[in-house]
Amino acid sequence: MLPMVTGFINYGQQTVRAARYIGQSFMITLSHTNRLPVTIHYPYEKLITSERFRGRIHFEFDKCIACEVCVRVCPIDLPVWDIRKKRLLNYSIDFGICIFCGNSVEYCPTNCLSMTEEYELSTYDLIGDYTIQTIMNSTQIKKATGKLLDSRTITDY
Repeated sequence: MLPMVTGFINYGQQTVRAARYIGQSFMITLSHTNRLPVTIHYPYEKLITSERFRGRIHFEFDKCIACEVCVRVCPIDLPVWDIRKKRLLNYSIDFGICIFCGNSVEYCPTNCLSMTEEYELSTYDLIGDYTIQTIMNSTQIKKATGKLLDSRTITDY
């Protein structure tokens, strides 16, 4: 009979210990209920970005000296540009491929490239779509110059 009593005592101690662990984890859960929420309701609330946020790349056509530094430091050789006689005619970046590493912005000697805080690159209509504008511009350029441009070419809008 003694082993049966010690078995009940051990069972009771294990039950109390399990209840204590459950109570501790419940108290931790309750302590998190009065914190502010971390997530936001995205389409209705906009994310506040930091000052070093790496968003869409902005290009200032007039400052560029066509030095090719941005093309050389890009890890995926993304910037596509057209130069004739040391004069820049066209500069384009396909944001569907860009990894937003910031190398081209950091190494630009004239600061004609800058990272904006714009992170919404999708559009809700076809008018603002970069791809559609590229196709329209490339067909117009093809008619004018007689040569076809690839899908990465985005002219200066």
